[in-house]
Amino acid sequence: MLMYDIIGDVHGHAPLLKKLLLQLGYVKTTNGYANPGRKAVFVGDFINRGPQIRKTIRTIRTMVENGNALAILGNHEINTIIAHLEDKKGAPLVKPPVKNLLSAVKTINEFANHPDEWQDHLKWLRTLPLFLELGGIRVVHACWSDVAVEFLKNNLPKGKIKKGVFRNMHKNNSSELARNVWLLTKGVNFKMPGDLKIITNKGISPRTFRMRWWEQPAGKTFEELSFESKFRLPSYTVPPEILPDSIPYPHDAPIVFFGHYCRKNGPHIIKPNICCLDTCIANSNTLLAYRWDGESILSAKKLVKVKK
Repeated sequence: MLMYDIIGDVHGHAPLLKKLLLQLGYVKTTNGYANPGRKAVFVGDFINRGPQIRKTIRTIRTMVENGNALAILGNHEINTIIAHLEDKKGAPLVKPPVKNLLSAVKTINEFANHPDEWQDHLKWLRTLPLFLELGGIRVVHACWSDVAVEFLKNNLPKGKIKKGVFRNMHKNNSSELARNVWLLTKGVNFKMPGDLKIITNKGISPRTFRMRWWEQPAGKTFEELSFESKFRLPSYTVPPEILPDSIPYPHDAPIVFFGHYCRKNGPHIIKPNICCLDTCIANSNTLLAYRWDGESILSAKKLVKVKK
């Protein structure tokens, strides 16, 4: 049985990735980093933000193409693909200001003198899946939804994702396809009603916040429902009239690994079968992995963290 090392959001921090791979027992070969009997799994968001994005992509791509790793798309990869799309006349599809695509600028700048290499990487990114089911574990960037996974299995052609899919997502962000892709890669955001205002511990009034999609929301306080790490919400119960939809994750479902949520201070093992591996690397200078050896219950002893 193949064992997996699931690695959190790398965001262009190639030196920390190298340090983590060595810590996990991977050895650099002519075919990239390898560890006999094990395979690395990247949860997405390995581009943007960091100091060595180009080297990070090369490292991960080499591992994937030589069978030593698997990787999925995160929202950063999808936004960057969309940022490079052209319309029928060859003009950029995304017109300034790019707003949600600003994070792609650092990646674009790093490849400014390597346009052919970047175009080749963009094609490769479109070959990556949006989720993985690996027999005992599941991997997704932000949120596991059986409904969304089933929809994409039935409506997204196998193999490389065509540019038209991303083009249509940009043009119609509320389409069923777009909603399901963003659900897996961005998770569930609680949207505040226009007439309701709450104040965080930092004195701001958020209009949305990332929520614990795996929890039943009924009876939860705003803070209990939140999965934000940069601020705390009030500890009073969410009014039943505005309770959001949730995607409860059964306690007997396979272990699910994801990133996305910038958990600088953890916790990373949320429940016995739920694990978030994002360490907010740009702020924490740490990178995290989980060494899975076939167990059905997560163990904190299997977490491996490296620091800059």
